[in-house]
Amino acid sequence: MLTMRTGLLRALGAATCAYGAAAAYRPGLLARPLGLVDSHGRVGPYHALAVRPMAWRDAATGLAMLVAPKGPALATVTAVRIVSDVGDALLFGAALPGRFRRAGAATSALGWAALGVAGLIGSGRATEGRSNGRHGPR
Repeated sequence: MLTMRTGLLRALGAATCAYGAAAAYRPGLLARPLGLVDSHGRVGPYHALAVRPMAWRDAATGLAMLVAPKGPALATVTAVRIVSDVGDALLFGAALPGRFRRAGAATSALGWAALGVAGLIGSGRATEGRSNGRHGPR
């Protein structure tokens, strides 16, 4: 049986929640790396309106990853986070201005998704049935 890396998932949740909340308050934190600013680096009202829901989604899923009980609930919210990141990668890779920016944003989103997957698949070591830490019969 594979075991999830709960510590990694909680850390990913904390980082996602903090960044999402900060970007909801200051949308430039998300809009600037995406290139959604004017020539002076300012975020216009329409771009702020576009990135805030994404930021709130990240804050909410991050918080859920922090408080969800270990097991199916944590796995489910992590899967939601992974799907959101993959969706972001597809959107960013297709719609952002500039090939370099599209590639960077898509790669970043896929990196976050990969961390979620790594947390879900865990160490790959079976833990069920081991009470003394030994690997198999002696």
